Formats: sequence, C-alpha cells, structure tokens
Amino acid sequence: MNEKCHIYRALNFVGKRWTLLILLELYKGNSKWKRYSELKNTLLDITPKILSSRLNELREEGLIEKRVDSDKMPISSNYSLTKKGLDFVLVIKEIKKWSLKWDTIQDCKSDDCKTCLL
Repeated sequence: MNEKCHIYRALNFVGKRWTLLILLELYKGNSKWKRYSELKNTLLDITPKILSSRLNELREEGLIEKRVDSDKMPISSNYSLTKKGLDFVLVIKEIKKWSLKWDTIQDCKSDDCKTCLL
C-alpha cells in the first residue's frame, strides 16, 4: 500500500493500540478537558510512556489539543478533542454500531459512548 493513500495514513496512527480508547475517554463525560492523570486512571493497563506517546501523536494529527496549567503546583497537562477529533468520534460510533449489530455478547446497549460506564 502506498504511503500517500489516505487509508494507509489514517490507519498508521488510529490503528495503534490505545489510540481509539484515548479518543473515546476524551469524549466521555461532561468535561471538555481531561487531565493526564484522569486518562491514566481510566485506561488501567496503559503505561505512562505509551499514553504520552499516543497523546503527542494525536496532537500532531490535530485530533486533540493540549493545555498546560502552570498556575499551581503540580503543573498539570489537560487534553481535549478538537473539531477534527470530535468528527472522528463519529467514526468510532459507527464501529460501535457495527459491533452491536454483529456481536453476540450484548453487555452494552448504547450506541453513544458519551455516558458509558463500561
């Protein structure tokens, strides 16, 4: 496959482990901004190195933005989905709809992950 192919380019970063789950965690809940520590605590098995790496990659792709709060100690990094990232959440929702349609294990009934507790 050619590196200039849009599918190749998209899967090059989205296909990496944890990427979709990070985007989903940033989408969940009512808060637009999530701290690094919040993401680390909800993605239980992710290592700090991988989380940092994926967040940087997503930032470089324009799917998330980072805000550093240095007014208080300890300094905190906060992350939020950009318009591009919110648009990509629609793709994740379509994957979930497909999974709900074809998966025999139906623990989750909601096609919107915004309030998901699983």
